[in-house]
Amino acid sequence: MNDDPQQDGQGSNGSPQGEPGAGASPGKKGRPRRTGWRRFLPTWRMTLGGILVILLVVVGGFIAGYLLVGIPPANQAAKAQSNVFLFSDGTQLARDGEVNRENVKLSQVPKSVQHAVLAAEDRNFYNESAVNPIAMVRAAWNTVIGRGKQSGSTITQQYVKNYYLGQEQTITRKAKEFFIAIKLDREVSKDEILEGYLNTSYYGRNAYGIQAAAQAYYNKDVEDLNAAQGAYLATLLNAPSQYDIVVHPENRQRAEARWNYVMDGMVKKGWLSGSKRAATKFDPPGEAKTPSGLSGRRGYFVNAIKDYLRNNDILDEDDLKGGGYRITTTIDKKKQLALEKAVDDQVMKQLDKKNRDADKNVRAGGASIDPATGKVVAMYGGIDYAKQFVNGATRADYQVGSTFKPFVFASAVANHATTQDGRTITPQTVYDGTNKRMTISDGQPTGFAPANEDDRSYGQITVSEATDKSVNAVYAQMGIDVGPDKVRETAVDLGIPRKTPGLTESQGAISLGTATPSVLEMTGAYATIANHGKRVPYTFLAKITKNGETVSLPDRPEQTAMPREAADTTTSILRSVVESPGGTGAAAQAAGRPAAGKTGTAEEDKAAWFAGYTPDLATVIAVLGQDPKTAAQEPLYGAGGLARINGGGWPAQIWADYTAAALDGKPVKDFDLELESGAGDTQPPASATPTAPGGDTGAPSAPSQTTPPGTPPTATTPPTTVEPPEPTFPSEPPPTTAPTEDFPTVEPGDGGPGGGPGGAPETPPGRQ
Repeated sequence: MNDDPQQDGQGSNGSPQGEPGAGASPGKKGRPRRTGWRRFLPTWRMTLGGILVILLVVVGGFIAGYLLVGIPPANQAAKAQSNVFLFSDGTQLARDGEVNRENVKLSQVPKSVQHAVLAAEDRNFYNESAVNPIAMVRAAWNTVIGRGKQSGSTITQQYVKNYYLGQEQTITRKAKEFFIAIKLDREVSKDEILEGYLNTSYYGRNAYGIQAAAQAYYNKDVEDLNAAQGAYLATLLNAPSQYDIVVHPENRQRAEARWNYVMDGMVKKGWLSGSKRAATKFDPPGEAKTPSGLSGRRGYFVNAIKDYLRNNDILDEDDLKGGGYRITTTIDKKKQLALEKAVDDQVMKQLDKKNRDADKNVRAGGASIDPATGKVVAMYGGIDYAKQFVNGATRADYQVGSTFKPFVFASAVANHATTQDGRTITPQTVYDGTNKRMTISDGQPTGFAPANEDDRSYGQITVSEATDKSVNAVYAQMGIDVGPDKVRETAVDLGIPRKTPGLTESQGAISLGTATPSVLEMTGAYATIANHGKRVPYTFLAKITKNGETVSLPDRPEQTAMPREAADTTTSILRSVVESPGGTGAAAQAAGRPAAGKTGTAEEDKAAWFAGYTPDLATVIAVLGQDPKTAAQEPLYGAGGLARINGGGWPAQIWADYTAAALDGKPVKDFDLELESGAGDTQPPASATPTAPGGDTGAPSAPSQTTPPGTPPTATTPPTTVEPPEPTFPSEPPPTTAPTEDFPTVEPGDGGPGGGPGGAPETPPGRQ
């Protein structure tokens, strides 16, 4: 037994218990244990390892994000554009679309405007990367801690947000923005990015894109902006609503300070000289305008033009919905304003809708065309598209009445038609104008016996006089003499659509205007006569572009609708309607120019028309009766405090007022007419023309005389005992029986009462 006390303190390995370094290899020094707060510090190995791990995570995350996040398709809101409609002079007429945006090429944006935007938002855009990591982290951190909205710091990032992502403020969106911006910067040029940014940024006043902003604040296209104006628009990018000094005049000082920052930045970057900077003054924007959508009268133009685009296969519905089209129309601003003023002055200001129920039913439509080019230079659709949705110029559901009669005469001359007794139909051919005179075909009564205006009889009367006084008996017979089918074909050749309701009426009814073409279609037809029988299809369009590219328009070749002599001879008798003392269109003389035209009144005075032209301008005006609640056609009796409204009243007055203003300042031009041979020779009947039993034959006959060829037909002496029809009475009560100047009243013949070929034609259904 070992009694050495030192042996009792050793462990099994021979080392004293609890001694540090026990069991250590001989010659090796042990690592001292850290105590206190040092125990919580990582070793350098741990620090290095942690840094490596973080770097691996960041790099791996970057690689993963770059690989996983692709460039998405553009969001629909960023692609949406409005269609812009312009007057012929390039000023804005209307905009159509949910988003007020019109994309432009970067080349259309002046360099000074580009530099202003760069000075405001990203001065090193062309030299630096697509992203600014420091600003990105700062924006993300501020979002996390709730410091409010933080935008990306580079133009590329802002463009990505506008065009590909959205406006939500989340870390996820910021991360996507980061990776998309890097990829985009590698795939497209800086110019393309700047162009996209300018077109997608919001500038306030509901303006998306630099072009819409230029219009909203300075009422001009972007290419016309100067440096001062461009700098103000660049200022808006930072805070559109706050820096609109018209809406917030209290912020003008702040806005000008920001503007100065932009201008000074341009100088620092060498984009603007110091002298020009000193000479450039702050240019405040104009007043905010009402958005030029479809309100007021703009909607009539937008929808009429869109219909024209679709109907002529120029653009389809998808094209129009996509937007981005810049449509320069043929509408002349001066003429358009003149037409609107004429309707307002002559009709709308005369109405008292509170005290006269009839005034509530008054509508109007008008159109004006350059005969030589077919360009629609003015159109009146109604008082307000929001209140009267149907366009008075393009609706095709009202009978045109006696304004159709010139087509009958033109057809007679073009087809060398003869009367029942073989006389060539000319302005001086004598017809029987007896009221309710039975029409004859091949020597037999047709059963069709229309009444004249107010049941007046005229006896023997020349075609020219019958046109002056709008005698139904003469034109009903003339239509049969020419042949209803030939009359129809002439109307179609002049520009009336073949499928127009009422154009297929049999016998003489077609001659009295039972058809319902639109005001615009009638204007086109009269323009053809004014253009010596040469038809140029009408158009609203001068030019269409999208993103700077021109859209091709269909050709509109001139067509010969009828021989010049036929058209010009028709013009000669229509001049008499306006210029002769007894003509129903005498009110049109107030235009102060040589004019030709024809009045018309529809069944029961539901519409009153005047269609006329000068050598330069063809215009048709219609005043229409329609119940505002039921949309039913209503007579115009009592409207404006007048007993009746007919074509020689309001429509002719509007026509004269408009034509005088539209052509103001232009030289007065006379008609250059080549008349049909024998047009001035009187053609009396060989014998008495058969008259319907019971017809009034008491009217005097026109004297038989011969007029030298080429002499205006106004020289013919009118019947001395007959008052001119279609008067505008001051305030007499309306007649108990509806007047029938244009709509036939049938006198039953031997064939029995009504129902047969002599029956009154049904009113054709309207078409919208």
